[in-house]
Amino acid sequence: MSIRAKLFAYLLLFCSFLLAALWLFQVVLLDAIYKRIKIAEVNSAMTTLVANFGSENFGNIADGLYESRGVNAAVLSPEGAVAYANGEFLRQRDAYREFSRLYALTRENGGEYFEYPLAGGAADARGGAPRDTGRAFGAPRGLRDIYHCKLTEDSLIVLSAMISPVDATVDTLKLELYAITVIMLLFSVGLAVIIARRIAKPIVALNQSAKRLARGEYNTVFDTKGYREITELAGTLNVAARELSAVEEMRRELMANVSHDLRTPLTLIEGYAEAMRDLPGENTPENAQIIVDEAKRLNRLVSEVLDLSKLQSGAMEPRLAEYNLTRSVSGIVERLAEFTKANGYRVIWETSGDAVITADENAVSQAVYNLLTNAIAFTGEDKTVTVRQLAGPASVTLEIEDSGKGVGPEELPYIWDRYYRTGKKHKRAVVGSGIGLSIVKSVMDLHGGEYGVKPADGGGSVFWIRFNR
Repeated sequence: MSIRAKLFAYLLLFCSFLLAALWLFQVVLLDAIYKRIKIAEVNSAMTTLVANFGSENFGNIADGLYESRGVNAAVLSPEGAVAYANGEFLRQRDAYREFSRLYALTRENGGEYFEYPLAGGAADARGGAPRDTGRAFGAPRGLRDIYHCKLTEDSLIVLSAMISPVDATVDTLKLELYAITVIMLLFSVGLAVIIARRIAKPIVALNQSAKRLARGEYNTVFDTKGYREITELAGTLNVAARELSAVEEMRRELMANVSHDLRTPLTLIEGYAEAMRDLPGENTPENAQIIVDEAKRLNRLVSEVLDLSKLQSGAMEPRLAEYNLTRSVSGIVERLAEFTKANGYRVIWETSGDAVITADENAVSQAVYNLLTNAIAFTGEDKTVTVRQLAGPASVTLEIEDSGKGVGPEELPYIWDRYYRTGKKHKRAVVGSGIGLSIVKSVMDLHGGEYGVKPADGGGSVFWIRFNR
């Protein structure tokens, strides 16, 4: 079921519940509620009069109860004479038969007696037989009385209240409720349709935009108008769309770069192999070595891409062991320095002593190698790269500094991201796929270490990684 249909159904259900409650309390239970209210008034009046019986204000209090609540009051002496009466009792002072009956029933029931009408003209007589109280004391036909009698100091206090018929009131309420029901049903249907449309419309629009995004249309823009929750969701989806678009662009750029890097050694291998096959005198050890070197270059490039995929997918488990980080980095620096010195590059290694850490030596070596090749690729005209080891009591930090143009502030949040590459034009003395920093990030995350980049004092950048000891 769609959200529009559900909202429509819930609103109709809510309105139906309100109408049912109105009918229940205004028609079905009206008579019972009215009777209970009158009975409670009579009982409360009796409590008040008993508390004030014998005081000078008794008559005033009784008159006040008659005027405010319509409760008739009478006091009978032990001889049956009427000592006080108001309301209907005042006009029926000669109703000795009724008073005598109530006096006798009250005595028989321990000093307190009351009766009130039930449905069908019967009465609930506490301590006495049910009787019809429909026309007591000359009341008009259809009116019924509630009695509450209590003996106090041998005097009998009699309270009575008339219950008016509510049939006419119920008929009136029924007519009103019929009209209200029709109006509310029409209003609720219209309101349900409007609310369902207003709430469902932005959700439907979001759904349609999400489907376009799922089809690869990363330029999709989600409408941020509407309710707060819809606006927040649309904003989040817009960010996701932008990120997906950026990742897709980076992926394409990476594929282009990797394809270019693959094509170069493949072309050399193909060219030298054909020359060695077709041209006399070209089958030399030098040409064979070029083919071997280019094959190794291809192997390193493919391995680098595969390693990144393993690291970021969690498929590579670190093999932790204690080893000498200083000795390992020193070997990497020596190998790269020897490899790049023919092109005029200089790698400086600075350390104050040996440092031992617990880590995966192969993974850390790969991270250091990638940082070094990245620094060599982007260093300045002096072609100098400096590697420093800073050992502390709780951690060991490696800094790789180049003398290039540095990393722009706008690029700092993204340089560690997958597929991201900085400036397109740079010298490259060593091979690489352009995903070296992503591998560094993954290796450091794997070891729970820290990493970052900062500007160098003399220009360029300082990339650093830190391991806990």
